[in-house]
Amino acid sequence: MSSAVNRVVDAEPRMPQYGAGCVTGIIPSLLGPRGTSDLPSFFPDAVRGADQVVLLVVDGLGWHQLQARVAADRMIAPTLASMQGGAITTIAPTTTVTALTSISTGATPGEHGLVGYRIDFAGNVVQMLRWADSRGDARRRLEPRDVQPCPPFLGSSVPVLSKAEFDGTAFTESHLRDQRAHSWRAVSSMVVDVRRLLAAGEKFVYCYYDCVDKIAHERGFGEYYDSELRTADRLVADIASVLPRGAALLVTADHGQVMVGDNTTLLHPDVTQLVTHQSGEGRFRWLHTKTERIDEVVAAARSHHGHHAWVMTRDEMIDGGFFGPRVTDVVRRRLGEVAVMAKTDISFDDPADKTYFELQCRHGSLTSEEIDVPLIALAAG
Repeated sequence: MSSAVNRVVDAEPRMPQYGAGCVTGIIPSLLGPRGTSDLPSFFPDAVRGADQVVLLVVDGLGWHQLQARVAADRMIAPTLASMQGGAITTIAPTTTVTALTSISTGATPGEHGLVGYRIDFAGNVVQMLRWADSRGDARRRLEPRDVQPCPPFLGSSVPVLSKAEFDGTAFTESHLRDQRAHSWRAVSSMVVDVRRLLAAGEKFVYCYYDCVDKIAHERGFGEYYDSELRTADRLVADIASVLPRGAALLVTADHGQVMVGDNTTLLHPDVTQLVTHQSGEGRFRWLHTKTERIDEVVAAARSHHGHHAWVMTRDEMIDGGFFGPRVTDVVRRRLGEVAVMAKTDISFDDPADKTYFELQCRHGSLTSEEIDVPLIALAAG
């Protein structure tokens, strides 16, 4: 393993700032009764009073990764570097399924229930992006509207610009249902659609771009990541160029990233022999066990992995407010009894968690690098 695996940035897991500067506050603020005329203090000034707003969610664009690259070379992302705003937090766990749902619905994970990449449903673990388990497609057994009951965009229907390949998927149905899809196959089409929608008078447009996250997973940080960041910056500049007077572009993300590479490990046998199965993902593992064995699992996990991970019980996480001030009974049953959250640059493998390739960058835990995301804006020139 690399020596970087011993790097500890945060002494304690970071708490999402629900009710303050958090991604859960974006949609309720923009689409609420006061709109942009009375936004919370964590919003950039450039969006205040805007007649029209484009929200661009750049998957995987962490605040600290962006700042590090801009500090090294401002011209790697000149448009993003020039925008007003700063960092807010995403949610727990810092994973796409959970965060995108919190962004679109404004609900906390404890309310909307999509509490991870792999979620336990009565002992059956489902990978939520594919909405599938060991038996295959789980859509008929787990109706998306039942699994995730919170309506997106405060119940209104807004234009959504996202990749055509995501159309009709169960995850899309769960967090973007009843919206007006303007699907794109080439990212340049997003700019054309934004221009047309704003010209037609749309007050709010939601855009989703996933390539920063993909490149980080596949290639890690380096020249491929920097090249993709330049591409994402050009997209932001192109969208900004078609904004009519009075419009604003707001950019955020669902999570940041940590470079893990081959710094992966299995949980110690002293831990796994006490659990029935695992859910979650490599940097945020839920351990499922019998109630009477929780203390044993915690002790074993802290003994063997405490130098690399925060270990907390489900009750400690819920009582601490990590999933929001309210966690429904339905959602509570989807969580494991013990959470193991990486605090160094490491990932905990689960043999039952199959991926198509070796991930380089990962996310899910509650380090600053994963939880801090941008909320930055620019107004039409």
